[in-house]
Amino acid sequence: MSTETIDLDEFRKEVRAWLAANLKRRRSSAPQAARTETKTPEEIAESRALQRKLFDAGYAGISFPREYGGRGLSAAHERVFREESAAYVMPDFGAAGAVTFSAIARSMLAHASPSFLRRHMPKILSGEEIWCQFYSEPAAGSDLAGIRTRATRDGDRWIINGAKIWSTGAHYADFAMCLARTDWEVPKHRGLTWFAVSTKAEGLTIRPIVQIDGEAGFCQEFLDDVVVSSDEVIGEVNQGWAVAQTMLVYERGAGQVGPVVLEPRTLAPDLVALARKARRTDDSIVRQSIARAHINDYAQYHLGRRIAARLRASDQPQPAVAAYGKLASGTFSPIRARIAVEIGGPEALLWHPGDQRAMRYSINYLNGRMTSIAAGTNEMQRNGIGERVLGLPREPSFDSRRPFSEVIAKARNWDGQVG
Repeated sequence: MSTETIDLDEFRKEVRAWLAANLKRRRSSAPQAARTETKTPEEIAESRALQRKLFDAGYAGISFPREYGGRGLSAAHERVFREESAAYVMPDFGAAGAVTFSAIARSMLAHASPSFLRRHMPKILSGEEIWCQFYSEPAAGSDLAGIRTRATRDGDRWIINGAKIWSTGAHYADFAMCLARTDWEVPKHRGLTWFAVSTKAEGLTIRPIVQIDGEAGFCQEFLDDVVVSSDEVIGEVNQGWAVAQTMLVYERGAGQVGPVVLEPRTLAPDLVALARKARRTDDSIVRQSIARAHINDYAQYHLGRRIAARLRASDQPQPAVAAYGKLASGTFSPIRARIAVEIGGPEALLWHPGDQRAMRYSINYLNGRMTSIAAGTNEMQRNGIGERVLGLPREPSFDSRRPFSEVIAKARNWDGQVG
């Protein structure tokens, strides 16, 4: 169906009726549980079944093209569904699911071939394929273009060797979107290519990394002669940086598919509830802290709306503009997490074993710095904003215009001088 054939009000009625007849309602009075990066096999299986139900009914990939399994409607229709479904139990694939349906799927739509999209996109939208990113490397984190994982052409296939790290959900994902170097004799941004790699591929080893909160949401991977068909190249060979730019826009929160974020008009309800539990609502310092968190929430919400409007008005990806939202999150998340711990004291630090909701304040505090590092550090966001939005002078670079093979050779004996 085209966007012209379904009025938004009619679509909302349709959605409401289907949700009420097919899904379970969330307990509206229940506080939010602690955010988890990963999921158990049982939880993944339940979410796959629920995602399939959405797909079969036409409510997965609402704004995705019909030829690739979507419904071909508009972003406004997508938002209507998200608003109405917020009160219901929805599929939850953890952090890997979030990146599958946003950064990865949207980047594929922008760059992958029609045959690739016909092969993979319906399986993504139906929950059959959950994806992760083979992105960062032990020797290349914030400098994404400095990766050294090598992909060598061998007839109609590619042989990939290298190592990746900080891949969220790789141990339960079905595929990875892997960035590899395919040309070493050009500057580092020009010799990159993306590949679809099965997590069951021979020669691929995935090792979970235990984090400070005891979870193992991140993984490290070792690729030893992993064979990938040429049909699984995403975008153009050696033009992977263009794909990366698109992915960075979505990874930094632009157009993200997930729970609807409403304008924070109510005074930080989670912190108010915590203050009441700790019997500190009359404490002037606590009240000021709650007000500070609310102001930050409000400012971040409206910043996000302005960023989204600017990105929608642009024909080209603008990761430096999207960086404003990522920087705001990386700045405010640790502040808010600390405020909660300071307000709650023992009430925020102690909980009964297995009480996911009571432990969220401690988990958020332990993970508070994650947003300031993952998907590019706060410092990288500031650099991008300064150079590409504000027009400030670029930092000196000795490697951006030289063949990458030369950069690697000279780096072994680099004396710190640029030139």
